[in-house]
Order: sequence, then C-alpha cells, then structure tokens
Amino acid sequence: MEQQQSLWNFIVQQRDKLLDQTIAHIGLTFISLLIAVAIGLPLGIFIARRRKAAGIVLNIAGILQTIPSIALLGFMIPLLGIGPLPAITALFLYALLPIIRNTYTGIKETDASVLEAATAMGLSKWQVLTKVELPLAFPVILAGIRTATVINVGVATLAAYIAAGGLGEFIFGGISLNNTNMILAGAIPAALLAILFDFLLSRIQKINLKKLRLAVWIMPAVVLLLSSFYAIPSFEKNKLLAGFTPEFMGRQDGYLGLKSVYKLNIKNVVISDAVMYKAAYEKKLDIISGYSTDGRLKAFDLVVLDDDRHIFPPYYAAPVIRADVLKKYPQLENILNMLSEKINDSIMTALNYEVDYLKQSPKKVARNFLLKTNLYKPPQNGSKGTIRLGSKIFGEQYILISMYAMLIRGYTDLNVETKTGLGGTKICFDALTNNQIDMYPEYTGTGLLAILNASANTLDKLKQNKDSVYNYVAGQFKQKYNLTWLKPIGFNNAYALMMRRKQSNELNVHSISALTNYIDKQK
Repeated sequence: MEQQQSLWNFIVQQRDKLLDQTIAHIGLTFISLLIAVAIGLPLGIFIARRRKAAGIVLNIAGILQTIPSIALLGFMIPLLGIGPLPAITALFLYALLPIIRNTYTGIKETDASVLEAATAMGLSKWQVLTKVELPLAFPVILAGIRTATVINVGVATLAAYIAAGGLGEFIFGGISLNNTNMILAGAIPAALLAILFDFLLSRIQKINLKKLRLAVWIMPAVVLLLSSFYAIPSFEKNKLLAGFTPEFMGRQDGYLGLKSVYKLNIKNVVISDAVMYKAAYEKKLDIISGYSTDGRLKAFDLVVLDDDRHIFPPYYAAPVIRADVLKKYPQLENILNMLSEKINDSIMTALNYEVDYLKQSPKKVARNFLLKTNLYKPPQNGSKGTIRLGSKIFGEQYILISMYAMLIRGYTDLNVETKTGLGGTKICFDALTNNQIDMYPEYTGTGLLAILNASANTLDKLKQNKDSVYNYVAGQFKQKYNLTWLKPIGFNNAYALMMRRKQSNELNVHSISALTNYIDKQK
C-alpha cells in the first residue's frame, strides 16, 4: 500500500511533465505512422501488381525490422543529428513492414471471381482497386496498421535518448537512478497507450462495409490530429532549451538542486551523454549538464557556468572496493593506489579528449598513459582468482577501468573481468553492494549526495572542503556498507552547467545565477 501511494505521489508531483511527455509520445507515434501508411500502402499495392518486386521490397523492410531499435537510432544520429527527425525516421522504418506486408497480402488474396465480375461490369482498374480490392482487404490492412501502432508506441520510448522527448524520459531516468516509481511513471502510460490504440483500431477493423466509407475519411483525420500533438508542447519561442542526462535530472546535485537553490526553471529534454555535447555545439541545445574534465569542452568551445551558490561539491575520483575483497587480496590496495596523484584535471581532460572526440579506444589511451608514466607491465598468468571491475557509462570511467585492469593483470597473478557501461551511479553502487562487482571508480561528491543523501547541516559542516568530503564519505561507506575508498586519483570531475562560449558572451551569462535571472526576464 505504501509503495502504491508513493507512486501516486510521484505521478501527482510530476503531472505537468508527464502530460507533456505523453502528448509528445502520442505525436511521435502517429507522425511516423502517418508517413508509414502514406508510403507503405502504395508500396503494398505496387508489389501486389508486380509480384517479382514483392520479395525484394518485403526482404528490405524485414531487414530494417531486425535492426535493434537503439542501434537504428544510433545510425540516424550522424545522418540527421538529434531530436525528433531521427526518431520519427527510425519509427517510420519500423512501421513499414507490417503495413506493406498486410496491404500486399490483403490485395493478393482477394477472390479472383470477384475481380472477374467487377471487370465484366466495366469497372476500370482504379475502380476495381478502390471499390473492390481495398474494401475487401481493409481488415487485413488495418491489422498491419494495428501492429505498426503498437510497435511504435514501444519503440518511441527510446526517442528520449536523442532528445526527442516522450515517456522514455521517465523510464531512462528511473533506470539511471534505480527509481522504480520513475520507471513505472513512464512505462505504465506507454503500455496503456498501446492497449488503448490497439483496442480502438480493433473496433474499426470490425466495421461493416456500409460504414467503411465514413471510416476511411475519419481515420486519416484522426491520425493527422494525433500527429499534431508533438507540436503542442513546442510552441514556446525564444526560450533557452537545456539537455540533461537522465541521472542529472533526478539528483540533488543535479536539476533538483538547481531548482531548489537557484530557483532555475528551464525548458529541458533528457538526452544521452554520448550526443549531448555535439547537440550544444550544433545549437540544438543551449544549456547542457556535463563534467568539468570532459575533453569535449575544448573540442566544441563550451564554457562552464560558475556555480556561485556552490551546489556542486568536490568530485574527486577514487576506487571503491568491497572490504572482503581487499581482505582476501590485500595486495590490491597498493596496486590500485598506484594511480593516486598521477592524474590531475588537465591530464584527465586530455585523456577524455582522445576518447570522446578523437574516438580512440579507451584501452589504447589507458595503455599509452601507463607506458608514459612507467606503470605498465605485461599481464601475468591470471590463475590466482578473478577481480570484477565495473564502470559507469561514459568515456572517463572506461579509461580508468582499463588502467586498473592493466595494473592488476601486470602486478598480480589475478585475472580481471570488466563490466563496463553498467549505467548510472545507483546501478554501479547496487552491483557493488550486491556482490556483482568488486570495485568501480566513484566520485566523492556523488557518494556524498547521490548515495549518502547528506543533510544540509552535514554539507554546511563540510564547507566544500575536498579532504573533509573525502574523509566523511569514506567513513560513512565503511560504516554503512563495509566498502573501502582507496586514495583519490587526483582530479576533480565536478558536475557543471555549460553553454556555447559565444552565446554566453552574447547573453552576458557566466554563472548559474545569471542564467536564472536571464530566464526570469524572458517570462
């Protein structure tokens, strides 16, 4: 009962955004469906007339259907950028197969004697198609449209990763934060939409021939109306648009803190870290959440806004390891601490630049750094046990995990199993506490606010001091979770708000407070 009430409270709290994203989700679904019907229906009719082309067209549409949806969106980004266009294109491609196939099947299976009778009555080919074949094939064609609609409702949740909106914003945010209520707030409406649209289309599918003419006119009008829903939340003009990662949206040292401390209320979309920086560079986003040591800051000429009210604590990176693993393999402490004070902010930024912008392999970048600092050793046999290393889902973590894996393999007879890209903080932390991994790199500020949920009094006592924050976090992790923080690596990868340098100068916005004032003046 408590869990249901908690979910309800979350939905009530987020009702405005939930409504906006539901409307956007419907719009995405039906814009792509409208295009798919406009192209798939004539194509199905064409291959019904040209049987030799049927195999080629259906095979191509079938191949498109087999491409994983997240991969298809990934393919679209280099071609079409981010936002609604690549999302609509991907959804359109997914909807093609059932519409083409069912149109082809419905027309092909029309009774030959009926066609002969229609021709004998003097009907033209166009009249045979519109007055005989399509009406008789209507239930089969609509079954294909039903299938395409349900597919699109489900796949449209992935559009959130490329800033196209939809209910996926809640789902991915919940996954990153391990927040069940947030996941259900997106998943339940998406499931209900699929059930509702399938039910309504099933009723139309059973309509008798006398009412068919009316249905043929009403359906396109309804689909067109629902397609326009995507434009409804986008009528605001001359407004700054922010893009935040799913995890940033739900953290106190993220958008929640910005709203409570700075009173910042900016129109925003959820977007993957992988495409966020480029979106800002291409002027599709004005403000993004990011990391102060990210190499793409330099590559895309972005500037960090000053956190003048200090909601972002120090984020010094350090390996966090289970105490029982350290007790079993005590040699790991000295080996993992070999990176301590070896990587400062500028070095980490340069390493990130090589991976994030120059697209070099994290393993290659890690190996080159260890060679340069005379820390690299060839791997040993790895026959004395296995250490499981985990990481979050961005380049910096991949680099660090690669370094630690090479150090362990080179300085011990232990094998290493890496589980990279586990997702956000909560997933990595839960994997560590549930004995799914043995170690992962974490940040002191993240441990303080996202995991320990430190109170305002505690934050005041720590006063943003990096050593105080580290000692507090290390002590609390040991006491509460039996986890050990090893020595900090040396760099501070703080959360930050960023914008294009040129835009920052034009608007005279150089701090988060200035950003809040600018937005308030635009209202």
